[in-house]
Amino acid sequence: MFKLLKNINKKQWFFIMISFVLIIGQVWLELKMPDYMSEITVLVQSEGSNMKDILINGGYMLACALGSLLSAIIVGYLVSNISATFSMKVRKKLFNKVENLSMHEVKQFSTSSLITRTTNDITQVQMLISMGLQLLIKAPITAIWAISKILNKSTEWSIITAIAVAVLLTTIGIIMIIVLPKFKIVQKLTDNLNNVTRENLTGIRVVRAFNAEEYQENKFENVNTKLTNQQLFNQKTFAILSPIMYLVMYFLTLSIYFVGASLIKETVLSNKLTMFGDMIVFSTYAMQIIMSFLMLAMIFMMVPRASVSANRINEVLDTEESIKDGSIDKETTKEKGTVEFKNVSFKYPDAKEYLLRNISFKAEEGQTIAFIGSTGSGKSTLINLVPRFYDATEGEVLVDGINVKEYTQEFLHNKIGYVPQKAVMFDGTVNTNIAYGENGKPEVTEKQIKKAIEVAQGKDFVEKMDNKYDTHIASGGTNVSGGQKQRLAIARAIARDPEIYIFDDSFSALDYKTDATLRKALKEHTKTSTSLIVAQRIGTIMNADKIIVLDNGKCVGMGTHKELLKSCKVYKQIALSQLSKEELENA
Repeated sequence: MFKLLKNINKKQWFFIMISFVLIIGQVWLELKMPDYMSEITVLVQSEGSNMKDILINGGYMLACALGSLLSAIIVGYLVSNISATFSMKVRKKLFNKVENLSMHEVKQFSTSSLITRTTNDITQVQMLISMGLQLLIKAPITAIWAISKILNKSTEWSIITAIAVAVLLTTIGIIMIIVLPKFKIVQKLTDNLNNVTRENLTGIRVVRAFNAEEYQENKFENVNTKLTNQQLFNQKTFAILSPIMYLVMYFLTLSIYFVGASLIKETVLSNKLTMFGDMIVFSTYAMQIIMSFLMLAMIFMMVPRASVSANRINEVLDTEESIKDGSIDKETTKEKGTVEFKNVSFKYPDAKEYLLRNISFKAEEGQTIAFIGSTGSGKSTLINLVPRFYDATEGEVLVDGINVKEYTQEFLHNKIGYVPQKAVMFDGTVNTNIAYGENGKPEVTEKQIKKAIEVAQGKDFVEKMDNKYDTHIASGGTNVSGGQKQRLAIARAIARDPEIYIFDDSFSALDYKTDATLRKALKEHTKTSTSLIVAQRIGTIMNADKIIVLDNGKCVGMGTHKELLKSCKVYKQIALSQLSKEELENA
């Protein structure tokens, strides 16, 4: 928790100091009122009292109440500003941290958990600061000040108050011991609930197609019931505090009056009125003490959950980034447009077996290098080493003759036009999706956008849309087809005009005719750029300058289409599974 408080800046600390002073003033005003009330009580009971004196003391009480109210309003505003600013800063910091994590680290936390940490967990900490900052300052000051006021009034009354406070604190302590471990479970169950909800929404078409609504409802019901039961247990446990609190308060008030009645009865006549005033004042201060401890109890209820949330936030913020920036952020004269793998092997950090073993090849500027192999052979993983979504476990990946680890990630990514296996569309328009990610690059013009879409064979369907290039694209591209999403994703890469194109099975949703037309237009448009293509179709890659065949993470063949038909058994098997001998011979 204290680590997160470092995100409070100097201006916010200044606001905290102002709040501290105002709260002290607020407590002084509140604790001053019983003195005036005691004075009024004595004046009312005394013969010959002047009404003017009673009204003056009443006026002082009213002034104290108004001053306390004004102070509370100002403190409330300042604390809200502090908590909201803190929340904004931490949320931004957490989001930026997630942006810099490698794919492996993101998967370790899970997407749903990261969403919960960025939203719900930060809200829990914000609520603690918003309410706790006031109560944590006010409660101890009120309790100490009130105790000092009544300390010498009566030993009997002091003992009764001490017993009441002890009972209250014991109850709070037992509740905290029971509930504290449960809050971590609540946050994990919230993660699970978010995960099921997100899974259901993203897969809604499959759910409906397979009539699996009831199955998903049961799945959600199971997770939701677990969370509800856990929350009910926590709330029921906390609910015990309320009746005990009222019992303690009523017991304390009755006890003070019961003991006070005895003390007044035993005192001499001249002191009876003073003793009665002391009893009224003591009971008021005693209530202030009890209320102070109840305010602390409210904070103690919030602290466990906020503490768990703070630890979860810090887990992400403290995660060491495995992909670290290099220092090169400008062009070198060494090479241009080349990609080279030197004895590259790779395994995931938590895996025992290597996924890729001893891969070596070089792509020269303007060449098209294709990768093919069975599912799970490591094709996508291999090309993901170029933009450093992962780092090679052994060996080197070179871009323009320099190890990719030596580049800054921003500079490296600006060299690359990446089209993922699953086309990703963002909420916006066709234009904003194509011009996406201009950071560090010249602004993509309208002419470039139109040209990119034309090369990607998307002009026909885009210009048939209601608003053409300003047509709204839903998050995830749910309002366009799979083939249209792929063409828009390809257009996004083309619009960047990069040195190196990476196509990770990016033509799978296209029909053969569109695929062939697109590849022809792409080859003409990108003839000075290097292209790395992962594909399942032989037709997509047979004209590549070099084809690399992968099998169980190893390179089992490298060459042109015709060379591999003669020399690589794996490639020939794949080719014959898709095309006849006659088609292959005429290719």
